[in-house]
Order: sequence, then C-alpha cells, then structure tokens
Amino acid sequence: MRDGAGLGMLAAAFCLASAASGRGEEPPVPEGRRLREIVRANYREGSVLVGATIGAQDLAREPGVVLDREFSYVTPENDYKQQVVRADPKAWNWAPADAWVKPVADRGKVLRMHCPIGPQCSTWVKDDARTAAELEAELSLFLETICRRYNGKAGYRYMDVVNETVSNGAWHRDGPGTAKWECPWFRIGQDTDRNRTPLFIRMAFETAQKHAPDVRFVFNHHEDPSRADSWKLVKETVAYLQERKLRVDAVGWQAHVDAGWDTPQNLAKLGELIDWAHERKLEFHVTEASVWLKKGQAEEDLAAQARTYRAVLKALLDRRKTGVVAWNTWHVTDARGWHVEWLPSLFDANYRAKPAYFAVQAELEAHKD
Repeated sequence: MRDGAGLGMLAAAFCLASAASGRGEEPPVPEGRRLREIVRANYREGSVLVGATIGAQDLAREPGVVLDREFSYVTPENDYKQQVVRADPKAWNWAPADAWVKPVADRGKVLRMHCPIGPQCSTWVKDDARTAAELEAELSLFLETICRRYNGKAGYRYMDVVNETVSNGAWHRDGPGTAKWECPWFRIGQDTDRNRTPLFIRMAFETAQKHAPDVRFVFNHHEDPSRADSWKLVKETVAYLQERKLRVDAVGWQAHVDAGWDTPQNLAKLGELIDWAHERKLEFHVTEASVWLKKGQAEEDLAAQARTYRAVLKALLDRRKTGVVAWNTWHVTDARGWHVEWLPSLFDANYRAKPAYFAVQAELEAHKD
C-alpha cells in the first residue's frame, strides 16, 4: 500500500490535511513501528544504522523528541565543527558538543562527530594572513583536543575526519578573503605523490588515529556518485592513506539530491560506490540525506520525494550483508534546519509524518536478516 500508487494516495492525504493540522503538546506519532524499533528487530546489531541530524539547541524541543523516538543513530549538526568549538582562537566553546554526552549515553544511541577538517572552519582560520605553520598548529590542536575529550565516551562510535576535500575532480583549495566555502588548510602544502595530495588530509588522519583509538573514521564527500572524476580522486586518496598505515573505516556520501534523482543510472552509480567500499572492507554511510522539493509539495512532488528517499535506502539495504551501511537524514522537520524552504524532511513543519517517512518505514520493514 505504501509504494507505487500507495505513495500517491498518502501524498494526496497529506496535502489535504497539512494546512489544517497544528502542533499539539507533543509531536504526533505516525502509525506503524518506529524506525529504530524496525532496525533493532530486523537487522543484525551494528550492520544497519538509521539516523538523523539536529543541533544541541533542539535536544529539549520537538526535533529532539522526534529524534529520540525514531532514531538510534545521531549526527549533531554543527556542534563539533571547528567553526563552533574554536570560533574564538583564544577560547574553547564546548557547551554544544558536551550537551550530547549524557543523552547519548543514557539513551543508548550511536553518535557520529561531524568535526571534519574541511571548508567549515572559523573565519579567523580563513584569514589570508594565516601562515601554513599556523594552520598546521591549529589543525593539530583542534583535532587532538576534540579526540582526547570524547574518545571512549559511551556511544561515540564515528567521526568525520575530513570532508569536501575534492570539488569538480580537483582538490578543494583556499581562495582570497574569507569566503564561506573555501579550504584554507590547503595552504599547509602538498605531498610528493602522483596526485600531490594535500598534507592536511594525511595530518588529520594521523592525529585522529593517535588520539581517538576507539572511534571509527569516516572520509566524507559531497558530490554525486556520477561525478566519476571526483570519486576517482577520493578513492585514490583513501588508498594513499591506507598505504601509509592510516586507518580509514568508512566512506561517506552527502546525499543532498532533488526529488526524482532515483533514475536507474544514478542508482547504479551509487551501487557501484557502495560495492567499491565494501570490497575494501570499508563501511558505507549516506551521511546527510536530503531530498529537495524545489517546486512545492503537490501530491506528485511528495510522492517523488518518497520514492527517492526509499530508493537510496534500498540501495544500502540491498548491500547490508557485504558490509556495514548507514543512512542519516540531515533533517528531522521542515520547520528547522538547512534549506527548509525546499521541504526536505521526513516530517513537515507541524511534525506530521510525510509520505517520505512512510516510504522509509516500509523499506526498512521490507528487509529482514
């Protein structure tokens, strides 16, 4: 009932009800089993992770209620990033990151620290006057400190070590000024290997390996699997790190896509990427799942969003027996978060489950170990 024509019926019902529905004291609970309950019942422990992202500021609000109810895996949005923890070079801001320690331990959740070395860093780091030596010192200080602070904490299983290191088939470099999306760490220098790999990538994994032995390391990337030149460079960089006896445990893809992305060609490229990771004993994580509705939320748009979410999840679940797979939606609700104007979430602004939620629920129920 929840695929094919069934998704269209759900989308139509959602459209008719959304304008009249308001949020009560607690977010409404969808029918069926909770997503975390399905994962626990249907899959071998640790083989399938299904999670979501919020910030610490929402832990005690409706997004936190939905997160706790539906997901056993969590990625704090910006709370562990250098731009938050080290916004001031003379002080450390641990409040948002520390806010997760007790809830994760008390509720038995798995947490991925999204603290990668990449373009999301403090404005002062991006200052053009910053020298390579200063950047190297800050990279080492930040990663060593965050690793030592959280290594061994209950539930702290994963960490994004680097992110968005490649763009359009080439290294992601720094730029003039303090542009939001530049990578100043590139100024540290490049190695002498065939690809002239930026030294900051090796340094980040060296530091993480030394100071976070209990954490599994993710090499995260943002571009579509069809971007073959970029993924070739990512794959070669993973091999570069492994040749230097540095541990890479997982490869991540930020699956920010439009509704309707799930063509046979796109899904085949995703499948090839997951297979490549598993053949090398790497986990594969969809780290930031979004399905954008850029044309609104008519019945057919909601149904397309649901199909796309389900197809990406299916590509993972079909391969769960060859290696660990993880799926993390970057949104809990259309009320809060990044680009909510494109309505990317499983829950609407009133915390009502959208057809996409039921598509994810149905796909999880469709498999069983």
